[in-house]
Amino acid sequence: MAGSDGFVGVFDSGVGGISVLRALVDELPHEDFRFFGDSANAPYGEKTEGQVLDLSREIVERFLSEGAKAIVIACNTATSAAAATLRSEHRDVPIVGIEPALKPAALALPHGRVLVMATEVTLRLDKYHELARTWEGECEVVPVPCPGLAARIERGDLDAPDLALMLQKLVGPYAAGADAVVLGCTHYPFVRRQIARVVGPGVRFFDGGEGTARQLRARLADEGLLAERSRRGSVTFASSLDTPGELELYRRFFECAEA
Repeated sequence: MAGSDGFVGVFDSGVGGISVLRALVDELPHEDFRFFGDSANAPYGEKTEGQVLDLSREIVERFLSEGAKAIVIACNTATSAAAATLRSEHRDVPIVGIEPALKPAALALPHGRVLVMATEVTLRLDKYHELARTWEGECEVVPVPCPGLAARIERGDLDAPDLALMLQKLVGPYAAGADAVVLGCTHYPFVRRQIARVVGPGVRFFDGGEGTARQLRARLADEGLLAERSRRGSVTFASSLDTPGELELYRRFFECAEA
């Protein structure tokens, strides 16, 4: 495993994981982060569990060959489908995933109505069902499958009428009486404002980025892998979609998350 001077590899099926990357950088400004967006294969939420595992394994092995000291799976679907296997294959490397932030929502709003927006794959896998069973006694857990939403967010132009219409169709039927929305895909924080227009005022939002960042800090500290506080960290981007402007899109999303 790389020493404390190695980098932290962060990946997602596309731009969504940049919302998690922002939380990681805010929590650990002294670390070097390399973000890889697998936009050529996005969205993972519409692939099989086996396909997601294979894609995730390839990315992790590449990161490790380049000197990564830790890995963050900044994708709910990939965490559900691949994290356990990848941890068993790389026991000496901290591998931190993300999951829908149902726990903080349930604790904040006992007996509330909590919508969990996520990809169909995330909602289908055992990891989500275990999470829902754990907290459904505390609140009303309402799964909201969102096919096509992550792919639409990948295209940008987030204030376009077609995206507003898509959100109305996906979330509108569940919105009545909602107290909270769990953004169970890392793409969805980028359209939080647009979702709020559908569910109405007073609804609270939860996503897993900050919790993932705190978990990464704890794991790096436990392993003695935290970077020196005197240094300034860096962020670099790469993508499997080798087209002009793709990395510029990533940078714009990163700046959007910063704002």
